[in-house]
Amino acid sequence: MKNGNHLDLSKLSAKTMTDSEQHQTLEIKALEEKLDSLIELYGSIKNENCTLKSKQEELVREKAKLIEKTTLARTRVEAMISRLKSMEQGT
Repeated sequence: MKNGNHLDLSKLSAKTMTDSEQHQTLEIKALEEKLDSLIELYGSIKNENCTLKSKQEELVREKAKLIEKTTLARTRVEAMISRLKSMEQGT
């Protein structure tokens, strides 16, 4: 009877080990899927970051041009106001 029980325990141990290995395999697959998702997300975020940096640079250039145009317009308006005041005083 001992041999029978010992044999049964060996089979149970082998089955448990197989279940454990299957569990580890499933965990590894789950981790691989998570890692793949993270890699994909990283690539997506990296592309988005690059796009945002380009857009920011474009907006900074546009802002500089608008500041330049505003300064030029202010200078012209001030010059016109000075001429109008001169004309007003001259008449």
